[in-house]
Amino acid sequence: MKLLWGAAAALLPICVSFADVTGSEQQPLPVSDSPDPEHDRLSDVIAASPLLSLHRAICEVESVSDDEVAVGKLVISILEAHNFTVKTLSVPSPGATNTTKERVDIYAYPDLSKYGGDGQITSSETIPKPKVLLSSHIDTVPPHIPYSLSLPKRKGSGSSSASRKDILISGRGTVDDKACVAVQIQTVLDFLADPAALGTDSVINPSDLALLFVVGEENRGDGMRAFSTSDLYSNSNANYKAILFGEPTEGKLATGHKGIFMVSIKAYGKAAHSGYPWLGRSANSMILPALNVLDKLGDVPEEEGGLPRSEKYGKSTVNVGLMYGGVAGNVVPEFARADVTFRLAGGTAEQVQKVVTDAIRAVDPDELLELNFSQGYGPVPLDADVEGFDTITVNYGTDVPNIEVAEGVKKYLYGPGSILVAHGKNEGLTVGELEDALEGYKRLVKHSLES
Repeated sequence: MKLLWGAAAALLPICVSFADVTGSEQQPLPVSDSPDPEHDRLSDVIAASPLLSLHRAICEVESVSDDEVAVGKLVISILEAHNFTVKTLSVPSPGATNTTKERVDIYAYPDLSKYGGDGQITSSETIPKPKVLLSSHIDTVPPHIPYSLSLPKRKGSGSSSASRKDILISGRGTVDDKACVAVQIQTVLDFLADPAALGTDSVINPSDLALLFVVGEENRGDGMRAFSTSDLYSNSNANYKAILFGEPTEGKLATGHKGIFMVSIKAYGKAAHSGYPWLGRSANSMILPALNVLDKLGDVPEEEGGLPRSEKYGKSTVNVGLMYGGVAGNVVPEFARADVTFRLAGGTAEQVQKVVTDAIRAVDPDELLELNFSQGYGPVPLDADVEGFDTITVNYGTDVPNIEVAEGVKKYLYGPGSILVAHGKNEGLTVGELEDALEGYKRLVKHSLES
């Protein structure tokens, strides 16, 4: 099936960079009027592949969380051009006063008048009930990093030692999570182009597959939560056998991921001149003992009041991710705040809240610190019953716990690329990883439909 996003892929110029295998930081080579055969060669590799050109098109569009409208419109146009029926679900913008940003989840399924099917759809208003839902998120963390291509070189040599599959695709979202968006779309398109691609005596029914791309996963998970409570979901989920969640898992099936728990700590002191600190009360000094205790809480044994552990996930971990206080070096700070995130290897949010509260109150017996807890859940088990895949556990959170699914529905977490480069300035993956993931997704769809 020939895909139609050649024009979309040209939305932004492509920069090609070259990195030495010693790991030197990539610097995009500015586009100029002079011929660049290497630039053209790498760009031609991308343009020749429907999957790679789709991936490039959506990665070139900035889509930092809460500002996903541009990439959403592009994905919708691509799906509609390939005979998908697209339903959108409005997701409120964050903040009570911010009503200007347009944010939508995208739910899409093959137009059975174009692709055939078993006649399940009786009108244009009827939503099919697929057996397999493929889902990823279209938002990314900031800042936007432009799409670029590079090849490793032999150390001390001007010639490349890499094959086509070694081409490195870099930029924000190239891994997390537009790699999965592109691969999931291409997976469904390939099955629609060749209904017998399951490799069995039966052919795939277009009504068995649907796509869901959500906003807001990187911040609050509000896109998936909005979908899970919508009529769109309740009217379509009756026949689910599996949901395939896309996240970077190094091409392995995740058997589960750690839970998450968050606390915001606020201290209210009294301002004074720094030359007379006894006339005030330092909010910074109030909050520091609590942070010191929490920072070490993952190393404290459970029986001594520490965070839960498990054989599967190891230790729970702590990250003091945000802290600030005061207005100047010569003023006793009146206010301080810190946000702390815990990645949970065991237990429940309620159990961890008690552990955290007890630890803080041990150094704050007068309860001067204000504690606000949010976004908590324990470790999330996932299915990994498909032969031929290596398995992995991951420490990051996903949208899996943000959607209610019926008992017996399989939940698979799978995707190309590594979380170790996602969110970093070196985010990227290879052509080979993307193409291998396409075959992996086809195997997961086949297993899900046949099980």
